[in-house]
Amino acid sequence: MKAAIYQSYGPPEVVEIAEVPKPIPKDDEVLIKIQAASVNPYDWHFMRGLPYIVRIVGGFPKPKDNRLGADVAGQVEAAGKSVTQFKINDEVFGTCKGAFAEYACAPENRLALKPQNLTVEQAAAVPIAGFTALQGLRKKVKIRQGQKVLVNGAAGGVGTFAVQIARSMGAEVTGVCSTRNVEMVRSIGAAHVIDYSKEDFTKGERRYDVILDAVGNHSLSKLRGVLNAKSTYVAVGGPSDPWMIQPLARTLMKVVLSLFGGPKMFMIFASFNQDDLKTLQELMQSGKVTPVVDRSYKLQEIREAIRYVETGHARGKVVVTMN
Repeated sequence: MKAAIYQSYGPPEVVEIAEVPKPIPKDDEVLIKIQAASVNPYDWHFMRGLPYIVRIVGGFPKPKDNRLGADVAGQVEAAGKSVTQFKINDEVFGTCKGAFAEYACAPENRLALKPQNLTVEQAAAVPIAGFTALQGLRKKVKIRQGQKVLVNGAAGGVGTFAVQIARSMGAEVTGVCSTRNVEMVRSIGAAHVIDYSKEDFTKGERRYDVILDAVGNHSLSKLRGVLNAKSTYVAVGGPSDPWMIQPLARTLMKVVLSLFGGPKMFMIFASFNQDDLKTLQELMQSGKVTPVVDRSYKLQEIREAIRYVETGHARGKVVVTMN
């Protein structure tokens, strides 16, 4: 079978399409015939081995696992003897190792049935970005009807899910994005949209109960000026450098200072949870959340897909489909 692999850290040119053995599922796994996978910053961080902390997990001096891709949607082709949740030909979505391939194996507890009202491309776009948004809005925040929520980076993968999830919880959502994405962000449920090229939301008069920040481009002092006294700031991403010293220091400082009064501030590192995947499944089945897909590439175009995501200008998610 064909799969995207990489033997060393570096730019997208280190990724190649190669013939590799078709995997065999373990007792608790299913073999997925992959129809689509999506690209996340997670993928290019591991591809480049940056920030350097990634290499503690990924391997040093070269990758321990040469496969790429995590978000997946496809059809169950085979199942291990312990699998009880799925049967052959079921359409599923979730996460696995090596999703940029024609086939991959995944434990059954990392999958759910694909909502019938979604395409495979839309389903593949969900897991990591959906988890990040959902956990960012539910793990530390208890949103109540009518609360004011701001999503900084509302047009990105995490942001497009966050806008819709917050709205489904009854929040009044403000999205911050670029000029070209204003109408799209409004169309997915934002009551107010701020074009950051024309307005700095930290200088506005509106105050927020929750800020979910997928950009991390404002100081604590500026953020405090637009947060209510008992509000919450959740960081789910931001600018990075090879050592991650500056962004981590800034975010940790915000968290530490929040312990001494004022708005509560947290960092969220999304983790897989099948219950959360099923919550996302229900939100999509009900029509409350619809994944936003910017572009679709073929497996042979994986370098171009990753390169586009690296620019940071993707609108929603970028998907890779199999022939």
